[in-house]
Amino acid sequence: MPRIYIHREGDTPVSPASASCGSVAPGFSRTLAIDPLFPPREPRRLCAELESGNIILLARSPIVIPDEDRELLLERRRQQSRSPYHKNIAYRPVEDRITGLSGSAHAKSEHLSRILRDYSERVAEFLSSLLTPYAHKWKLDYASYRPIQEKARPARLHARNDLLHFDSFPTRPTNGARILRFFTNINPRESRVWITSQTFEALGPRFASAAGLSASSRWEGMVRFIAPLMRLVGPNRPPYDEFMRRCHDLMKEDINFQENTPKQYREFAPNSSWLVFTDCVSHAVLSGQYALEQTFLIPQDALVLPQRSPLAILERVLGRRLTL
Repeated sequence: MPRIYIHREGDTPVSPASASCGSVAPGFSRTLAIDPLFPPREPRRLCAELESGNIILLARSPIVIPDEDRELLLERRRQQSRSPYHKNIAYRPVEDRITGLSGSAHAKSEHLSRILRDYSERVAEFLSSLLTPYAHKWKLDYASYRPIQEKARPARLHARNDLLHFDSFPTRPTNGARILRFFTNINPRESRVWITSQTFEALGPRFASAAGLSASSRWEGMVRFIAPLMRLVGPNRPPYDEFMRRCHDLMKEDINFQENTPKQYREFAPNSSWLVFTDCVSHAVLSGQYALEQTFLIPQDALVLPQRSPLAILERVLGRRLTL
């Protein structure tokens, strides 16, 4: 993939003066650096920055991993399944259980579950005070541990992390809730390297059109008719999630886009954390090994700028509702 970078990102410290400035081209993300020991007292503004497609960086992570836990995590790679398609270990807070372990790792599953549980709880506690508009409305989704080196990791096309994409869950529909992710690089030596391109506001309509999104009174009437029936029969996939998944796949299938779209290069240093809405920041992971992550689903009624959400953008394109 050619390195067509429009801007090699630096850090923009968050202050009232700097929050509205920056040299990044329109439609691209900025990195806003904050000190976790002295976080800004403007949580709504931080939420607005995130919802606009910017990234919050904590150069020194507020989530400190004890040495004995870190040592166990850095051994996980040897104990992972040998499947080339298996990329992480997931912790499900609601069920308090982990998935993705190989048979040889189950002996230490309780220890690993405790580590991921602690990480999940501490991230939630930290963000509850940093992003107060979300705290009592979010849904705590999976935490994960990513022990595999991303560089040259073999995977199916649609499962590749090194191709630019917007996040969409194939098995857990959000029905319009936004995907907020908190990452921590626990690698003691190597940075986690990303590239990003334009945000969903700039790219979403283009790929939505390619995905077959078009105003259709027939489809709208069908959705309104079948939605109550689908709720009765059990879990279903709303139109929003179907379209977001198709956009995700089309982006990875589009070789011209992947090679020629302008990109921003980002390095997340060892022991740093960062926070981003991955449903609106097009991103790819070029390299990095050993990272922790916690996902939150933020409902529309908790957003500071709901009009800038992917759901609102897509519904403006169609002129109709995409949730059930």
